[in-house]
Amino acid sequence: MTSQTTIDKTGPGDGPPTPSGPAPATGLRGHPWVTLITVAVGVMMVALDGTIVAIANPAIGKDLGASWSELQWITNAYFLALAVSLITAGKLGDRFGHRQTFLIGVAGFAASSGAIGLSDSIAAVIVFRVFQGLFGALLMPAALGLLRATFPAEKLNMAIGIWGMVIGASTAGGPILGGVLVEHVNWQSVFFINVPVGVLAVVLGVLILLDHRAENAPRSFDVVGIVLLSASMFCLVWALIKAPEWGWGDGKTWLFIAVSVVGFAAFSFWETKVKEPLIPLAMFRSVPLSAGVVLMVLMAIAFMGGLFFVTFYLQNVHGMSPVDAGLHLLPLTAMMIVASPLAGAMITKFGPRVPLAGGMVCTAVAMYGMSTLETDTGSVAMSVWFALLGLGLAPVMVGATEVIVGNAPMELSGVAGGLQQAAMQIGGSLGTAVLGAVMASKVDNDLAGNWTDAGLPALTPAQEELTAQAVQQGIAPVPEGTPEQIAAKITDVAHDTFVSGMSLASLVAAGVAAVAVLVAFLTKRGENAEAGAGVGHI
Repeated sequence: MTSQTTIDKTGPGDGPPTPSGPAPATGLRGHPWVTLITVAVGVMMVALDGTIVAIANPAIGKDLGASWSELQWITNAYFLALAVSLITAGKLGDRFGHRQTFLIGVAGFAASSGAIGLSDSIAAVIVFRVFQGLFGALLMPAALGLLRATFPAEKLNMAIGIWGMVIGASTAGGPILGGVLVEHVNWQSVFFINVPVGVLAVVLGVLILLDHRAENAPRSFDVVGIVLLSASMFCLVWALIKAPEWGWGDGKTWLFIAVSVVGFAAFSFWETKVKEPLIPLAMFRSVPLSAGVVLMVLMAIAFMGGLFFVTFYLQNVHGMSPVDAGLHLLPLTAMMIVASPLAGAMITKFGPRVPLAGGMVCTAVAMYGMSTLETDTGSVAMSVWFALLGLGLAPVMVGATEVIVGNAPMELSGVAGGLQQAAMQIGGSLGTAVLGAVMASKVDNDLAGNWTDAGLPALTPAQEELTAQAVQQGIAPVPEGTPEQIAAKITDVAHDTFVSGMSLASLVAAGVAAVAVLVAFLTKRGENAEAGAGVGHI
């Protein structure tokens, strides 16, 4: 991309350098900390929706007569729309202003949520989940763009720390809130709750947020780039979503992966030819920025992939209700809430390398600890590893975000925010797919031997396949009317086999986190962070 103007590097308090900068903050309007509260309310909706809906799926299926595959699409449709459109949505914010895209994203997300609650068919639920994902994609990068533009460099890490705390707490608190709402109200309330939150965020946004636009923001759209990137992201994420169903050896899985690789190559070539590219590839000449993106992917693989099995472990092996399972994850949530602002302060004082590396060491140790969980492990032992995981994730969520956004030019802060979120979404999908394959392979290898060793009757190939599918979720496939002694043996085999698979998957996640420790040492403080926050008071 050809440079048109020089990025302003005016410090806080010097006033807007050009007419294109934000207007001076007056009172609460444009105040950095009130801006943070405003965007946090909107971001909370999107983060909460990533996990709260899983608790509602059984009730949705029963009420609307949905099949298992249709229920999966309630999650997949949202995730797919979100992951595919994040970077493009970030570009829209850079072009039209992050305030506008944030407000549209919040209003659209709340309206889509209300429409889901009013839906009387599973098809309508899935369609509006797609809209939720699209509007959520507008909202998330815009929130980061607003923080980048509002806060000066010395306060940005603390702001991102609180922003990460909101995301972590909302994500981990989703199952608890969802369980309470489904159990005591109905499944529709899981979506209706977003409406008043969205209205509050819109009102606050109109009253508080200032329009921030970089001096040399993009003036045109790279339509070909948008199509190529969206198609490539779709094929990649689609392959990862369908791999557990199709199998990693299936030709369809690798066909979509191959198409995505070709699409990314074509996108990269095109971006070198267009005057105002969607993602200027020169961004990736910044080693810290590239390392931040890779680190976010690796963190999400270890965290989301590893934690995926924990919910099955708590509910199906330990027999907890969704609410109880969510309460058992409170040590993780609490540690993220406490550690995220502290991590922001540490990164501001010492730089990101040591906190990021230390965070991934904690994450690796926590995942190793989770590999030692047994079928009868007590709550105290589990809480230690969950708390350590939260302690490790906090500096990575904060630091990697600051590294990516802070090392990008101000006029590309929305694209950088989209990159950060897309890296996290792709990493989570990779983690679930790859670690799920590890789990499935371990269960398939061990189940028959464990079954025979327990003295249970031999299974036919068809029975073995169905049994393995149940065991992969920690479910003991005990047929109705089975004698108590035999039922106990089946339960022991199912749970022991599941735990052995979870243990191996957790060890792989620990290995991924260990690799991320090395990547963390390639990061450094954002070189362009001082380009934002030319105005305002702290």
